[in-house]
Amino acid sequence: MSTESKSQIIDDLMTRASKALSRTAYFEAERLANKALITAFQGNDFEQMARIVMPLQEARRLRVQLALEVGTITIIDEQPVIEGMETKPGCYLLRPPRVGADARRLRLAGLEQENPVAVVCHEPLNMLKLCPIVAITPGKSFRATMKPPNPEKPDLAWFVDAMKALGDAAIQTIDLEKPATRRVENLMECLDAIPDHEQLHQVLEATCREAMLETNDESSTPKASLI
Repeated sequence: MSTESKSQIIDDLMTRASKALSRTAYFEAERLANKALITAFQGNDFEQMARIVMPLQEARRLRVQLALEVGTITIIDEQPVIEGMETKPGCYLLRPPRVGADARRLRLAGLEQENPVAVVCHEPLNMLKLCPIVAITPGKSFRATMKPPNPEKPDLAWFVDAMKALGDAAIQTIDLEKPATRRVENLMECLDAIPDHEQLHQVLEATCREAMLETNDESSTPKASLI
C-alpha cells in the first residue's frame, strides 16, 4: 500500500473518530483512533502519530471517568478470568492468585462489550510489605510498588493512585539516550499495557515530534562521496 493510501486511511479513521467523540461514542472513538495510531506507527509516520495521540487520550480519559464515576471496586481473586467474560461498568481490583494476564483479558473484555471498566492488578506483598502493581503487554511486563490497599474495602483514591503509579513507572523505563524513533517503539509497548494513563499519551506525542525532527535531519544529511 502506498504512503498516500495509508495517509488517506488514517485521515478517514480520524474523521470518524472525531465525529464519534463529539456524539460521546467513546468506545468507537477509541477503537478508530487506536487503529489510526497503529497504522501510522507501522508506516513510521510520526507526524500522523503526534496528531492522533491526543484525541485518543481524550476518548480514553472519558471512558475511564465513566468507570470511576460508578464508584464501586469489584475484587476478583478466586474467580477465573476468561477471554470475553461478562463485565459490568466500574473498577476492578485483581489480586493473587490472579495475575497481570487476567487483568489484560478483563480490560479487553470491557472494551469489546463497551462497558467502561478500569482495572488494577496487584501481586503478593514483597519483603517490605509493599504492594507491586502489574500490567502486561505480550512479551513484557511493567510494575510499580506502593502501599497495599485496605484488604477488606480498597478505596477509590488508592485505586486511582495505583493506576497513575503504574504509568509513571512505565515512563521511567524509557531510556532517554535512545534515538526518538526507538523510544516511540518502547512507548507504544507501554501504552498497549497501560492505555488509561494520560501522561503516557503526552510523552508519546512529544517523542513522536522528536522523531519527526530526527528523521528529517537524517534525510537531509548529504551522502558521503565514494570518490
